[in-house]
Amino acid sequence: MVGAGVAGLVAARELVHAGLRTLVIDERDAPGGVVRAHEVAGLTLDAGAESYATRNGSVAALLAGLGLADDVVAPQPRGAWVHLTSGDGPLPRTGLLGVPAHPWAPDVRRTLGTPGALRALLDLVLPARVGARETTLGGLVRARMGAAVVDRLVHPVVGGVHAADPDDLAVDTAAPGLREAAAAERGSLARGVRRLRAAAPAGTAVEGVAGGLHRLVDALVADVTAHGGVVLTRTSAASVERAEDGTLVVGTQDRHKPPRPARELRTARLVVAAPGAARLLDGLDGASLGDVQLDAGAPVTLVTLVLDAPVLDAAPRGTGVLVGPGVDDVRAKALTHATAKWGWAAESAGPGRHVVRLSYGRAAGTGADPGADHDAGAPPADLPTGDALVDLALRDASTLLGVRLDRGALAGSAVVRWTQSLPRPSTAHREAVAAVRAAVAGLPGVAVCGAWAAGNGLASVVPDARAAARSLVAGDSPA
Repeated sequence: MVGAGVAGLVAARELVHAGLRTLVIDERDAPGGVVRAHEVAGLTLDAGAESYATRNGSVAALLAGLGLADDVVAPQPRGAWVHLTSGDGPLPRTGLLGVPAHPWAPDVRRTLGTPGALRALLDLVLPARVGARETTLGGLVRARMGAAVVDRLVHPVVGGVHAADPDDLAVDTAAPGLREAAAAERGSLARGVRRLRAAAPAGTAVEGVAGGLHRLVDALVADVTAHGGVVLTRTSAASVERAEDGTLVVGTQDRHKPPRPARELRTARLVVAAPGAARLLDGLDGASLGDVQLDAGAPVTLVTLVLDAPVLDAAPRGTGVLVGPGVDDVRAKALTHATAKWGWAAESAGPGRHVVRLSYGRAAGTGADPGADHDAGAPPADLPTGDALVDLALRDASTLLGVRLDRGALAGSAVVRWTQSLPRPSTAHREAVAAVRAAVAGLPGVAVCGAWAAGNGLASVVPDARAAARSLVAGDSPA
């Protein structure tokens, strides 16, 4: 197993439960990928992903299988806001990637304005052919609901979720099922969103884990190792070749300091759950993947602030704020008010203490070393570092939350930089993934999985990883 992110660990769990001896290697210093913990001002918090979509029930089922069902929690029902050049406004209470289910709802009218909401209402009466040929999320929403919905709702949400522009995202990848649901409602996106929400499991659209989503990784590692699996970090896969007996020979490189001797590993089955799959598998059994260009993803920098600020007790912007296009008074693309969003975080922090996390980095730029430690790598272009970055985060938090926050309130801070963590689900990336999967289908004993292939978010990653592992157990030609 190459890659010890959630995808790799989920696949490894399937394999060890099937009775297969399993070794997981990862070039980072710890398992989990973008799901990881860190300590800030004495609080153990998520350093990366902190929630998951509930849309298909796969993550909740995994948590239940790991004994964490009783620790699944829903966010506080405070709603979130968007920061625009025209001012602040609430995000739709019912929507999908910012696409409103009810265009005339008060919260939608407040953010779009009356003209924008009236234009969005046309979606309910426009012929089904309008937007039917659009391939991107931005193009489809603009055709059906107008530019205001794209600029003021969809763009901020997509920027926060995918670090991308909605005009670059393939609608079928970014919003699976939306096109089909709209088609069933005579083309209406609003009614399509309602249909999808009605078909979703009861409850909120996202959930988390009390104590932090990183507990999922701890539970996965514990389960894999309890069943005989081994997780080896700071070890990368450098090459894969087919031996004469049909087994796979994986050449490894040690990333410890000082490095240990390189080793070759022999295996009958190989799962590549890392974004370097195309490079690693190029040439294996004649597979031609050298020209495949997968999206590297935007580098993302997260700045966590722990603040002694009772003024935030009222949660002035609900659970957080997303930033719209063209805004020049902040650099952040999103802010999460963690202690307003999660009850467990508020309880851990105590009265008057708040956890705020700001995210920096959009579609511009490319990922750095995919194996870099979570506190390494290059920040997004021209973003300050060190104390200057913390000062910027304090200024941005003040603007986004509408209250004055300074270093006098700062109890602690942390900066985490992620590279290649958010591959943008563009049409080009989707085609590149299809090319990799097609090639891998012709490689006996090999499977691929991970966010780079399945899409961002655990709800996409988990079922894809399980399917990859099961295809090897069944002896099928995996893809």
